Amino acid sequence: MSAPTARPGPSARRPAPSASQPTPAAAAATGNRRQVPPEKVTGAQSVVRSLEELGVDTVFGIPGGAILPVYDPLFDSTRVRHVLVRHEQGAGHAATGYAQATGKVGVCMATSGPGATNLVTPIADAQMDSVPLVAITGQVGRGLIGTDAFQEADISGITMACTKHNFLVNDAIDIPRIIAEAFHLASSGRPGAVLVDIPKDVLQAQTTFSWPPEMRLPGYRPVTKPHGKQVREAARMIAEAKAPVLYVGGGVIKADASPELLELAELTGIPVVTTLMARGAFPDSHTLNMGMPGMHGTVGAVAALQKSDLLITLGARFDDRVTGQLDSFAPHAKVIHADIDPAEIGKNRHADVPIVGDCREVITELIETLKSDPAFTNAEAPLLDLESWWTYLDGVRKQYPLGYGPTSDGSLSPEYVIETLGRLAGPDAIYVAGVGQHQMWAAQFVKYEKPRTWLNSGGLGTMGYAVPAAMGAKMGAPDKEVWAVDGDGCFQMTNQELATCAVEGVPIKVALINNGNLGMVRQWQTLFYEQRYSNTDLGTHTLRIPDFVKLAEALGCHGIRVEKEEDVEAAIREAQSINDRPVVIDFIVGKDAQVWPMVAAGTSNDEIMAARGIRPLFDEDEQAAEPAVIHEAMSHDKATLSAHERASQKETNL
Repeated sequence: MSAPTARPGPSARRPAPSASQPTPAAAAATGNRRQVPPEKVTGAQSVVRSLEELGVDTVFGIPGGAILPVYDPLFDSTRVRHVLVRHEQGAGHAATGYAQATGKVGVCMATSGPGATNLVTPIADAQMDSVPLVAITGQVGRGLIGTDAFQEADISGITMACTKHNFLVNDAIDIPRIIAEAFHLASSGRPGAVLVDIPKDVLQAQTTFSWPPEMRLPGYRPVTKPHGKQVREAARMIAEAKAPVLYVGGGVIKADASPELLELAELTGIPVVTTLMARGAFPDSHTLNMGMPGMHGTVGAVAALQKSDLLITLGARFDDRVTGQLDSFAPHAKVIHADIDPAEIGKNRHADVPIVGDCREVITELIETLKSDPAFTNAEAPLLDLESWWTYLDGVRKQYPLGYGPTSDGSLSPEYVIETLGRLAGPDAIYVAGVGQHQMWAAQFVKYEKPRTWLNSGGLGTMGYAVPAAMGAKMGAPDKEVWAVDGDGCFQMTNQELATCAVEGVPIKVALINNGNLGMVRQWQTLFYEQRYSNTDLGTHTLRIPDFVKLAEALGCHGIRVEKEEDVEAAIREAQSINDRPVVIDFIVGKDAQVWPMVAAGTSNDEIMAARGIRPLFDEDEQAAEPAVIHEAMSHDKATLSAHERASQKETNL
């Protein structure tokens, strides 16, 4: 382990206290509804005043020519704190982390051209994961638009496919209305990313500011209250089911519906699976929790979905990483699908009972409907008899628990590191993962008990997400312990934001799972490409380039290196004791560790491998009380595909 690094005294600026977390409905309102009489301002002043009236306390960004007019009045604002990041991508991910941790709209800002295009990845990331984000960009003057002017980019056109909506402001008088509309769109219905692009001459123009503005969104009326007939039909199907599953997605967290979900599960005794985006929506410690389904989910969760006769789908979208080969997913199950976004219902899987509405309202009405049935609430003869179903599921999860063994070369186990981190930091900490093996291990081996404690890039799968998102989460929830769980590949994409953390006084902690490689890519090369390791060795082991401890110290952080299991706990406790700067722990782990269980991309969930060479069987003649038999079947699985099959498998994306 290294000695503490010397650094300048902590910045006087500290994360501003976060407001109490609002519900999505409250966030959708136009902030502070106080009346502000008309006054003469510039367009730039109107932007800042609008943000203030909306209750924005933090903005992440970098100034530049086209957005510079906004930075002048922002300098005088006592209500909005601007965080000067080191790259616009960091601004976008920080705003996303802030939004995911708090439930509020995250705000980022950039100039025109390359500043705006650097925001495209975090904008797309937020849109994929339904995160409320507003990105404000400067644009060249109106007279220059379309002339290929210096630092001109058609950011509205570029982001058309990856935003919920975007605006190009043509008149300064419209700024308050458009910004209010952007916040409303971002935070209501299915949350998402909204871009507001403002030409420089509009920012410089004289205008009138008053509040609140009258929004003009005539065709936008998201449905939040479910239709009673559909809820009653769902209740009827639940009452008749013999093998139901509550298939829970991130929409439950977005709707702040975790308490209602817990009540529904305990009322019915139905097993619960929580997707990657829903970790923490239902307590891991609860006996009804079967774990995470999908490509790297638990065998129990995958079995529950595959053998179910009814999927009660709440705020999930039948993503390919959960369903595997779609036509073989849960083949005997009827589907109740509740989602705030009607476009998701029936998109990938037919819904027998489609319910459009806010998850909290749907679950609340479903509970009330079930409770109104005397037969359902009869304790002596409950309507739902799930004894055989639970006998089967308990057998599966007992035979195939999540676990790991010692590494073949005696190196530090990444699973042990993450499991120990989860045990020491506990369920009140916020864990922010990058993308890859470390992301899956963090989803598997940390026990999540509460919503908004697990943040990750699930839909877009953005490497480089963790460090800036952890910064945003810490600024939104300054009293929380925030850990970025990152890989050595991801970390090298955005670690410059540690300098932002050090300067701004944001003491996040980084658990760097350093296996010297692009680990998930290497795992695929091991299994599907005959161990031909093309361009996955990063040199962080063989050459120790970069030296992550020295890099951490250069960025104003405290650096620690751990190579032995006996040092893991002490290093984590040391990091927990340091709160005047960020901390980076470089955990040197083995390069050959793999993530299990695994369903190979494009294959059926029935082909899940519990570990290498260990495959459960979900055959039709399998007895409910006799969970899958382990057999050495690797020769029939994706790990040993024929050359022809392996070539076709290369067409499948990671």
